[in-house]
Amino acid sequence: MDFKTKSGKKVKFKDVSIDEKDMLLDSVEYNYDEDGNVGTFKMMNTTITKWIRKGLDGDTSDKFLSTLSMEDRTEIFLELQKNILLGEKKASK
Repeated sequence: MDFKTKSGKKVKFKDVSIDEKDMLLDSVEYNYDEDGNVGTFKMMNTTITKWIRKGLDGDTSDKFLSTLSMEDRTEIFLELQKNILLGEKKASK
């Protein structure tokens, strides 16, 4: 699947195995507010980099990653996360 960030960066998502999906999903640790709502997640930069390196088809070198703004990285991460979670829902129907 192709994805384009708001700033115009184009990336392609690759198909990841069930084991890779589980590893990625397990790497996200959430912080909760007093009411139990998800606020932020822990180790944000490490988590986003891991997801981008595992989830993109093509160049995921340090050189490429350094061309992405934090907004680009966050957009890519959120779309990858949505892709993986929706993929699981589709598979269970």
